[in-house]
Amino acid sequence: MLRVYHNPRCRKSRAGLEQVKSMGLEPEIVEYIKKPFTTDQLRKLLIKLNLKPTDIIRKQEELYKKELKGRKFTEEEWIKILCDNPQLIRRPIVEVEYRAVIGDDPEVLQEFLTRK
Repeated sequence: MLRVYHNPRCRKSRAGLEQVKSMGLEPEIVEYIKKPFTTDQLRKLLIKLNLKPTDIIRKQEELYKKELKGRKFTEEEWIKILCDNPQLIRRPIVEVEYRAVIGDDPEVLQEFLTRK
C-alpha cells in the first residue's frame, strides 16, 4: 500500500507526487483538501509520521498567522483544527504500510521511498 495525500494546487505536493511516480510507483492519491481527514485518520497518520500535530502545520498560511499563531491548544484541539482546515497541513504526505513522511523535501522523500 502506497498512498499520497496530495493537494494538486501546491507546487511541492505536485513535485513530491511526480517523484513517487518517477520511481515507477503507482500510489493511491488522496486529495485531502476535497476529502478531509477524520480526527481518527489524522491521529493514526501522526503516529506513522512520528510527529505531533504542530509539526505538520503550514505556518506560512494566513489562517495560522492571523488566528492561531501563539495560541495554546491541546494536541486533540490541534487535530480538530487541522481536520477542519486541511489547507494548514504540510504536503504531500506519503504513507507506506506502517510509516509515513512529509514529502516536501526531495532528499527525505527519496530516502523514505528506497528504505525497506
